[in-house]
Amino acid sequence: MIPSYYILIFIYGLALGSFFNVVGLRIPNGESIVRPRSACPTCKHQLTAIELIPVFSYIFQGGKCRDCKTRISPIYASIEFATAILFTISPLLVGWSKELIITWTLISLLVIIFVSDITYMIIPDKVLLFFASLFLIERIFVPLDPWWDMLAGSVIGFLLLYLIAIVSKGGMGGGDIKLYAVIGIALGWKLVLLSFFLATIIGTILGLIGMVIGKVKKGKPMPFGPSIVIGTLIAYFFGQDFIGWYIEFIV
Repeated sequence: MIPSYYILIFIYGLALGSFFNVVGLRIPNGESIVRPRSACPTCKHQLTAIELIPVFSYIFQGGKCRDCKTRISPIYASIEFATAILFTISPLLVGWSKELIITWTLISLLVIIFVSDITYMIIPDKVLLFFASLFLIERIFVPLDPWWDMLAGSVIGFLLLYLIAIVSKGGMGGGDIKLYAVIGIALGWKLVLLSFFLATIIGTILGLIGMVIGKVKKGKPMPFGPSIVIGTLIAYFFGQDFIGWYIEFIV
């Protein structure tokens, strides 16, 4: 039997996933995340309370607007479900410790970035500044070992991508550079390097798959944010084990 608190975390994650969708879609456009109420982008029908139930409303409505029957992108429900899953499994991966606060904050940032970058190819400064401040405060109470690792992670994360952008003459977006400065606070320098390594591999694979199926054209930019999100989650949850295995292997 699943403990009740995991069910509560899952429900909480669904609700937050719905909110993160709104943040990721509105902030890049300079819109309020409070008003107006969510509406169908096609017919402008304002969604009722029932239509706003995360995931379930999408399923019950057959993935269509109740008013105009226009198909709704499955990405919204997918983001809600993925957020709920990530929030729920976090205690199993990091334990019921203070670090869980960092974990849930990191997931929140990454989900918002995923939505904004995959939709607009924009990583909003407002979102980055908010979470940078939040991570700095949280890392004071939940420090890395050593404590300065968060500063080293932020500096290395920023400088690494900044140098790549200079060498590649614009091959790396400014949002990606600033995002890694924020991620570095949470992960520290070793894991932020691993995150970038994994994100590069994932981005290359996704790019090749996109070209094969015709979704990505050679020479055209594609959002790197989703690859950063996946790479960062893998590095954060499993990076220490990977680094330990690698050290044993080379020694």
